[in-house]
Amino acid sequence: MPELISQPSRIPVPGGKVIEEFVGVVNTATHMASVARMKSPPGWSEPGQTPEFDEFTLVLRGRLRVEHRGGVLDVGAGQAVIARKGEWIRYSTPDPEGAEYVAVCVPAFTAEAAHRDAAG
Repeated sequence: MPELISQPSRIPVPGGKVIEEFVGVVNTATHMASVARMKSPPGWSEPGQTPEFDEFTLVLRGRLRVEHRGGVLDVGAGQAVIARKGEWIRYSTPDPEGAEYVAVCVPAFTAEAAHRDAAG
């Protein structure tokens, strides 16, 4: 039987970004994939990471910058990007309006599996 997910779980993160997980380890105890809506403020950036999951990201509003070992991709509203597991990436939102996007991770996102770079 289908399962209604009536609301997401908010996952706290530093820097003003809001993560609302609809499907995943936190909200539905789902480990095979996660689906989350992200809202990041202007000028936000996160540490680089080398995740153990593939991440499929659809930008709904604004622009998401994706740094990778080979350069930089700017992903605008209505566009998507795939970051494959084992690739180093760093996300940021350089524009004054910030960004809103949906991220799907396979398997599901966990902070441990993201392998974020050490702060420094």
